[in-house]
Amino acid sequence: MTRHSSDSSLSMGRLAATSFIGRRRELEEAKTLMSAAPLVTLTGPGGVGKTRLAGEITRQAHRAFRDGARVVELAPLRHGAAVAPVVTAALDIPDQSRRPALERLADYLQDKELLLVLDNCEHVLGEVGLLVDRILAQAPKVRLLATSREPIGLTAEAVFALPPLSVPPAQAGIEQLEAFESVALFLARARNVVPGFALDAESAPVIAQLCAQLDGMPLAIELATTRLRSLSATQLLARIDQRFALLTQGDRAALPRQQTLRALIDWSYELCSGTEQLLWRRLSVFPGSFDLEAAEEVCGFGEVPRGEVLDLLDALVAKSIVAVRRDGESLFYYQLVSIREYAQQLLAGEQDIAALRSRHLEHYLRLAQDMVRDWCGPGQARFLHAVRINRPNYAAAFDWALASPGGRGKAARLASLLRYQWVSGNFISEGRALLGRILDAVPQQPTADDASALWVAAWVNLIQGDHDSGARYARQCLQAAGTLRDPALAAHAEHWLALHRMFSGDLAGAIEQYQRVAAAHRKHGDTASQLTALFQLGMAQVLDGDPHRALATCQLVVSTAREHGELWNRAYAHWISALCYWKLGDYEPAAAAATQALQIQRDTFQDGICSALSLEALAWITVSQGKYERASELAHAVASVWSELGTSVDAFGPHMAQASAESHRTLARALGRRAPRTGMLSRAQALDCALGIAPAAGQSPRNPLTRKEREVAALVAEGLTNRAIAQRLVLSPRTIDGHVERILAKLGFSSRAQVAVWVSGLEPATG
Repeated sequence: MTRHSSDSSLSMGRLAATSFIGRRRELEEAKTLMSAAPLVTLTGPGGVGKTRLAGEITRQAHRAFRDGARVVELAPLRHGAAVAPVVTAALDIPDQSRRPALERLADYLQDKELLLVLDNCEHVLGEVGLLVDRILAQAPKVRLLATSREPIGLTAEAVFALPPLSVPPAQAGIEQLEAFESVALFLARARNVVPGFALDAESAPVIAQLCAQLDGMPLAIELATTRLRSLSATQLLARIDQRFALLTQGDRAALPRQQTLRALIDWSYELCSGTEQLLWRRLSVFPGSFDLEAAEEVCGFGEVPRGEVLDLLDALVAKSIVAVRRDGESLFYYQLVSIREYAQQLLAGEQDIAALRSRHLEHYLRLAQDMVRDWCGPGQARFLHAVRINRPNYAAAFDWALASPGGRGKAARLASLLRYQWVSGNFISEGRALLGRILDAVPQQPTADDASALWVAAWVNLIQGDHDSGARYARQCLQAAGTLRDPALAAHAEHWLALHRMFSGDLAGAIEQYQRVAAAHRKHGDTASQLTALFQLGMAQVLDGDPHRALATCQLVVSTAREHGELWNRAYAHWISALCYWKLGDYEPAAAAATQALQIQRDTFQDGICSALSLEALAWITVSQGKYERASELAHAVASVWSELGTSVDAFGPHMAQASAESHRTLARALGRRAPRTGMLSRAQALDCALGIAPAAGQSPRNPLTRKEREVAALVAEGLTNRAIAQRLVLSPRTIDGHVERILAKLGFSSRAQVAVWVSGLEPATG
């Protein structure tokens, strides 16, 4: 029996040649699974560290088994080869009879208390399944640990999907970096190559980017660090786009396929069927995550019919080529960067690439068109959420359209269709820059798509405070509409010229123009634009000193919006109503109207502009009520939101700027000289402050999260996926999906990177 333990140590000698970095939680979770299930399979893409983790588990656990532990390396076997003879040979089972190897193996193991490790099973899954099933039936005290890029597929199997190492966000400080497993591994291996290698202010952000670009994949990181013999970290990062040529200096004692990144992925590629390989190549057109519908529409043609995409995609998920992320009941798929870039290099010819990119562009154009077509309805929040998830796809589609011959018109159409993404307040600068790229090259004779981009650019520039550019774009659109004889386009141009008039102080002219514009939108059946024009008409009316008329206008917006199940324009109408009541000195209904607008934002949109304007109104109302301490809290909240948006109330015209300044002066006189409040609030915190929602037990004003949400947020900041967090906290993936969704909502964030930055800025918890 002792001999077995000794042999197992010898068989793991290569694995133990380097220190074991990170994976402490995964190690404990896998061992816990092994105590409950007779077969545990470690799955994950090539290079993620399955074999290394199995080796560490075996090293720690073999003494717990009376007959020790044995590791059987299956990688050298050819596809579909017999497995039982290899295992019997590894266990030194005498071969003196004519009985099949599987029978001899099962008889030998039936009274053994042994840990049997089957490493690299993916190319012999059928044979491994038969062998394991027989062992489990005849040897109840044998525990099996397998590594494979896909599960074996047995009922008794517990699958442990091993995620990549945690990677730092781009904004992480130098003092935080070594807490991330990928950085710790990079530094440990780098010091083997360059003694004394250390982080400093110059190298820290470079190493953080390297680890992120390498997906936190242990093998890729280890291959990369070997290049530090002749390259600096900065030079290595500059060449990482040539990763398959660069990462070729692996451990010579390793299996051949583990000595280069390309050989490693080649192994996975060769294990796929021809149609699986083709879909893998086609999926590389997606720069970020994608859903099933996108995969079917973009990749389902020719040799991969649409009806076969689901089964093929499922096979690629099983083989750890494609990963899955859950967002409530929605599933999104993605590929690690190295896997995607490998497939991109195999795409056959410019025509194939052009065809895929064209289908990709058409798919996301259609989604954007559907959003605008159905915007005036109950699906607005869902549309905005979907657009934000698909931001990388929209950006890629835009770039491809702009770069392709004759594609500029489609790029202009896409940029204009994403209008609500830009003006919801979260991506104003991004939208402005993207529209600017289109409009820098508007032809002498603009098309309808060009003209649409012009009026959307006018809108974006106006609300960001660049009134001159906004007016110029609107006038160009009006001229193009005349040339095209398109009265609907003319109405849009007039709409944003009316807003420019209001922002310039010409309230009477704006009111007259808005009335014409609202009637024109109604005539053309554009209810969403009609409602927008009407609430802006109400704004002009109240600023012009006619709050009663403005209230009537807002009530029309609210009633029409309610008929359609629409909330976006309705929230703005509530904000204008709050200004009306405030002007009338009726502060209770004023506060109630502002609160209605803010409640919609908290529950549905978190539209930055509407949130900031409604917070402004509530602050003014509260100052007028003489509640100065409360007004100070609200002023801090609104300042936080304006700061996040990169604009200010001054962008909304002299009347709004003057009202805000007067309110601030009144507040300053009432409170006297006092140190300003410090520390910016997130948008969600600002909304909670306005709505009087106190932090729950265990929370602070800077941290609205529950204890469990804080724990999940910290793991998000480490770069872990929802699935990896679920495994670490021993919770279901769906539970973690819910936690992450609530975290994003409470903090008013749209990305996990923002959560990481927020976590890094918190003071250490006490108590």
